[in-house]
Amino acid sequence: MMEVAGPWTEVFEGSDRNGSPEEESFLTGSTLTLAPLVSESASVRRSQPIFITANRIRGIETFSSSVPSIPNPFPELCSPSKSPVISSLPPTTNNKHLIKVFGEDRHSRSVWVSPEATAREVCHMLVQTAHCSDEENWALLEVHPALGLERCLEDHEIVWEVQTTWSLKADTRLVFRKNYAKYEFFRKPTLFFPESMISDSADVGKDLTSAELIQNLLKSGTCPEIQGYLHSKESSRKSWKKVYYFLRRSGLYCSTKGSSKPSKNPVRAQDLKFLCAENEQTRTCWTSSFRLFKHGKQLQCNYQLSKLAPRNLEAANHFTDTKSRSEASLVAMDFSGKAGGRVIQNPSEIRSAEKEEGQAWRRREALRCSLPNLNSGPRPSSIHKTQPWFHGGVSRNEAQRLIERQGLVDGMFLVRDSQQHTQCFVLSLCYKLKTKHYLVIPCEEGGRKYYTMDDGLTLFIDLLQLVEFHQINRGILPVCLKHPCVCVL
Repeated sequence: MMEVAGPWTEVFEGSDRNGSPEEESFLTGSTLTLAPLVSESASVRRSQPIFITANRIRGIETFSSSVPSIPNPFPELCSPSKSPVISSLPPTTNNKHLIKVFGEDRHSRSVWVSPEATAREVCHMLVQTAHCSDEENWALLEVHPALGLERCLEDHEIVWEVQTTWSLKADTRLVFRKNYAKYEFFRKPTLFFPESMISDSADVGKDLTSAELIQNLLKSGTCPEIQGYLHSKESSRKSWKKVYYFLRRSGLYCSTKGSSKPSKNPVRAQDLKFLCAENEQTRTCWTSSFRLFKHGKQLQCNYQLSKLAPRNLEAANHFTDTKSRSEASLVAMDFSGKAGGRVIQNPSEIRSAEKEEGQAWRRREALRCSLPNLNSGPRPSSIHKTQPWFHGGVSRNEAQRLIERQGLVDGMFLVRDSQQHTQCFVLSLCYKLKTKHYLVIPCEEGGRKYYTMDDGLTLFIDLLQLVEFHQINRGILPVCLKHPCVCVL
């Protein structure tokens, strides 16, 4: 056996040295050129290959044959670049990495990403791949099933760098999920940062408001500290210990004497195993503070970028923003008088006006449904099963977990089957970091079947109409329905 280091050309004796540049490039490939046999010379033996140097190939003189070259009957064997078999294979992705992302239903999909791809870019790719109806509030989560822990990746984090920190033996995975609460503390700081947990490290006697807290955290000046009780658990003990912690720019500190002055040295990471909060608001405050102290201005930059909609959805998002601003500026009006309308300022009068409006809407809807020869036929009773906010027979606890996973923001909701009452449904709604449940019961009136949540004061022909109504009107709910809790398939 003999190994050939590079492309070679076998030329037989008697070849002429006049050829075109096309033939020159043809000779540089792995081809075999045949020439007519002439009298054997003493200097050159027949069938002996001659090495053509690079300077001769680049020169003017080239070898050509007096007989046309025989076409190669197997181009796929000698010309990989022109092979129809190899060209049909997917292109090489040497500069990309294959990552696997899981959905809510535990099914996974694999995507090729560049080494510099951020979590925001990967989410955009997954939205396009999964054909999601909207591109807002999606997030990648780093989930550790064995530990029961998960963490939402920040939009600027490099996905490939995060994966390189994982252990090969661990079952760590990336999950693609909605997360409405990622930047909610920028919109409603007073809800996420209670005044009792905020104090100024420079002047203890001067408390800071929640708005001042976020502003100071994003500046390079003095930073306020977060303080409060947390339950800590060491690996060597089974019981939990209630400790007063202080979060500062220099680290996390704890006090061994209640809420008195903390220790001078911060808590070491190797000594800190588990922390538990007494309620969801306290836990959300601490986790949001950790994110702000760690990322600072970068987090605000991510929030501003998240508000920039893609080009193809600019019009739709502009309409949504305009609608939100207009809903926030709505006031109750009374048009029953002769003056042409007045603003209602009394809260009790506003509630009574809402009830009257709901009853009037009910009468109009009942009249519309009773009219014959409608343009569109009646909707099927199971139309709610095709909606993304319907989750079938999930339990009460599972519904709360689904809403918590996608962010405890006001107006997030889902509809599910009631497990205690047959033929009834439950509307689970998030309000002020808590999940409330409202029973939807069926009733009959005039021989027709309706659904109601207020003992028959307002009737709906199906669940879809109930949801559409409460997306505009609060009714008996504390807030309008805004964000459906969806599941990625």
